[in-house]
Amino acid sequence: MKKHVIAVLVLLFALLTVLPAQANVEQPAMSTPVSQTQAAEPKYVFMFIGDGMSHVQINAAQVLKGNKEKGNLSLGKLTFTQFPAVGLQTTYDATSFCPDSASTATSLSSGFKTHSGVIGLGIDKQQVGKTIAEQVKQQKDWKVGIVSTVTLNHATPAAYYAHVPSRNSYYDIGLQMADSGFDYFAGGAISKAEDGGNKSIYTILEEKGYLVTDSAQEILSLNAAAGKVYAQSPRLQDSGSMPYAMDMDADDLSLAQLVGKGIELLDNENGFFMMVESGKIDWACHANDAAAEINDLLAFDAAIDEALAFAQAHPQETLIVVTGDHETGGMTIGYAGTGYNTAFDILENQKLSYVAFDEKFNARLKADSLFSFSEALDLVASDFGLVAPGKTASNKALVLSDLEYAKLEQAFTQAKLPSSQRSVDDQYKLLYGGYNPFSITLTHILNNKAGIGWTSYAHTGTPVSVYAYGSGSERFSGSYDNTEIYHKLADLVGLV
Repeated sequence: MKKHVIAVLVLLFALLTVLPAQANVEQPAMSTPVSQTQAAEPKYVFMFIGDGMSHVQINAAQVLKGNKEKGNLSLGKLTFTQFPAVGLQTTYDATSFCPDSASTATSLSSGFKTHSGVIGLGIDKQQVGKTIAEQVKQQKDWKVGIVSTVTLNHATPAAYYAHVPSRNSYYDIGLQMADSGFDYFAGGAISKAEDGGNKSIYTILEEKGYLVTDSAQEILSLNAAAGKVYAQSPRLQDSGSMPYAMDMDADDLSLAQLVGKGIELLDNENGFFMMVESGKIDWACHANDAAAEINDLLAFDAAIDEALAFAQAHPQETLIVVTGDHETGGMTIGYAGTGYNTAFDILENQKLSYVAFDEKFNARLKADSLFSFSEALDLVASDFGLVAPGKTASNKALVLSDLEYAKLEQAFTQAKLPSSQRSVDDQYKLLYGGYNPFSITLTHILNNKAGIGWTSYAHTGTPVSVYAYGSGSERFSGSYDNTEIYHKLADLVGLV
């Protein structure tokens, strides 16, 4: 018995000696600054949603940003992938295991399942849910900001302020945007802002007290005295969205700039909630354009840097959550034609998005009805780095094989036809989806050479990651349903 007592005393002494030393070890820069035993109630909350973003989209950005030298491979660092809390959420909705943004964003914003295509309403399409943004505005008098690279009445941003049975009810969604009383909207335009003889949503926003501007100079000069703001991208692309990050020039405003300005306008003693969506990650993945997806994801990460800088200045009061709403495109790192090999440096030869290339291609077709395949290949060499068989390139992998050349020539023939005269059979749909046959064949070829594959032009059912930093971030570790994101936030900020 004496021996057992002595052994226990020795063990206790050892533990008491080690624990203080461990407590003095410097914590990593990304560790959550709030004690696990302290009740966390953040009053500054950032919700970042990479639309269509799952593990592979994130990993592809890490690979492109990393060291690709054989024998010395390493992933590049992203800000949000270094956050201390990492989780996994399922994305299915009430009607599909391959959901859409309306239903998944509703789950994230309001905590319940609904039909694909439905925003802010229950499964019966009648029950009106209250979003996290609406509740912090009403119950806690927080300021609220909604930022997106796509149109502000598109499904994901709309799910934080609107309640409609169809995501396509753009005018009605716009009316609800104006009635929300939210303090800051920024990013793309408003889809179908006019409806017959009704007032423009822009006019209604102004009547509701919003400053509406698309001047970069005015947006950047705004301060906290500006009141409610709708800040629209000075240049629009692709159905009223902000330009793809890889298509931006010095005069364009970045997502990071709009988030930084939002922080400045929303910052107050009561608190604020800001939802930030990178919507064109999804659009690029629909079009199977890996380079456009990766560049927009990197721009998304730069916007998260703005939130992190604020969080580090307010460490006990700020929470950042980063996730996707679903996966798009069935993107994979690995392709049948390249086996175990990848060559992501090939993607750096793509100089512009598929949308910007379509604009150049269509302009040439319009200007010259005799525009030839050989002339089109000159555009391809300039903008994608790919060259015809027998020609030389800086990287031999950029030389088209005979099969790739034939596919591209076939796609060019289809692209020259008016859309009403193109093939509509199943093979055509599998090859080109609903996109320009020539540009999507180019991105497929370049992606495949890099070692990237795609299974769909639509969404998939793949679960998506969750990353969290700051006050209460530990709550987002583990595996759970997407509806739990809302419930975790609501509990942390003290909603009733």
